[in-house]
Amino acid sequence: MRYLFGFIVLATFLAFVQDETAIKSSTAISTGEKLEYRMYLGIFTVGKGVTTVDKELHTRNEKSCFKVDAFMETSGMATWISKVNDNWGAYIDANEIITHESYRKIREGKYRLDELVKYNHELDKAYVQVADKASGKLSEPKEYVTPDNVRDIVAGFMYLRVIDFSQYKVRDTLTVSGFFEDTAYKFKILYFGRETVSTDLGKFPCHKLVPIMPKNSLFRGENSVTAWISADGNQIPVKVDAKMFVGHAGTELISFRGLRNQVKVMR
Repeated sequence: MRYLFGFIVLATFLAFVQDETAIKSSTAISTGEKLEYRMYLGIFTVGKGVTTVDKELHTRNEKSCFKVDAFMETSGMATWISKVNDNWGAYIDANEIITHESYRKIREGKYRLDELVKYNHELDKAYVQVADKASGKLSEPKEYVTPDNVRDIVAGFMYLRVIDFSQYKVRDTLTVSGFFEDTAYKFKILYFGRETVSTDLGKFPCHKLVPIMPKNSLFRGENSVTAWISADGNQIPVKVDAKMFVGHAGTELISFRGLRNQVKVMR
């Protein structure tokens, strides 16, 4: 269950930073947003996720920032297997959509992690601190080299919303890189054009994205994960689905509020 929720986080926040990607302005994002998702495994709902953008702008590295939080927790019978209550958050530059500071508060069964990461974009460095499990005191920062204009996973989720997909053709490749925990990553995402996705809220016109997955013990095949991003002025994640060795798993949008632009949904 812990690995399943880890997958859902990574799959929902597909991108970290796009290399030389065509982007639009950040008018897709608004303070005060709230998106809610159900998390499923096969036909069963196993948890819920919520992403929020704080009502106020914040300052980090002397830059105006969105404060974005993602909350995930198990529900129903899934809590009998392993209770999960996670918070991933970041202070994200309101203009460049890059991360200035990120944090994780992980509560998964008996596993605990409190982490703070600060980013220096002039030096291309990240400074990671992890709290002692007994005292709660943060460790001395560990320094890591990062790509230019690095984004954490939460900022990657926001960055999907400002990509200008009109510049891409079907099967074009978006190269993705970023930083997570102590490692810089790079992989590829295929753009599969537009597709209408049915949900309990209605039918959404979407952009379809398929990340090429490396060999692993969770997913079946390199094209096992598919994500759909609303093809409107908000470009919010609508659904993520993955073929796993234990069945299908993913997330689906169940409610939204506070969005800047009109949502295109057909009942």
